[in-house]
This record gives sequence, C-alpha cells and structure tokens, in this order.
Amino acid sequence: MADIEVTSTCEEGYTTTSVVDEWELTVDATGEDGPTPNQVLAADYASCYIPAFRVGAGKEGIDDLGTVEVEVSADVDDDDDLESIAFDIAVEASLGDAADDIVARGEDICHVHSALRDELHADISVTDEAF
Repeated sequence: MADIEVTSTCEEGYTTTSVVDEWELTVDATGEDGPTPNQVLAADYASCYIPAFRVGAGKEGIDDLGTVEVEVSADVDDDDDLESIAFDIAVEASLGDAADDIVARGEDICHVHSALRDELHADISVTDEAF
C-alpha cells in the first residue's frame, strides 16, 4: 500500500474531483468550477511552507510566531506552465536577525519545496511584526 492514495475522477470536460482520505477537492483546468491545477499547486506550496516555517522558527528559539500569512504570486508562460513563484510572508512576531535562517530551515523542511525543480522554488520575502 502506498503512503498517499488519491482517487481523481473526471466525468467530462476539464473538472476533476479528487478524494484524499475523507476530503474532496475540485480542480478545474479552466478555472470555472474550481481553482486551476497551477493555483492549487501554489496554494499547496504555501500550505506546506507555513508549518515548515513555524518549525524553523522553533529551531531558532522563536516558539510563538502568532499569525503567519503568505501572499503567493506565480507567473506562467505561454503554455500555462509555471515559470516562477514568490512568497511574501507577513509574521506577527519579531524575528530579528533570524529571518533568513528561518526561511532556509523552512525550505529544508517543506516537502513541496523539495519536490519542485529548482527554478520553481519560491522567492521568499518576510515582514515581521506585521500584525
């Protein structure tokens, strides 16, 4: 048995419903009935990176980041393939000089970051004491 099992079904058109355990996700290549695959990838990347960023902060001695918000921007080429991804991270806590180390630890921990080709790794900026 695989570690991750997903059942994805497309009955017609370009909308696919995926079932992951007890959760259901609808993705539409046209963006009409749900987010596009590229939008889901961008959201998935941020959703993976935020907990990794929190773990990285803990390893740097900052245990309570408060609110963390990531604004994701991504560019696609003429074939609708992702060309670049950037994260602008706003953090409630003060990070001081640890911000760059926390970013690097987050990159090392984030599974989506590890799975993407190098040129699609997010360009990350952090604003602390943002809330």
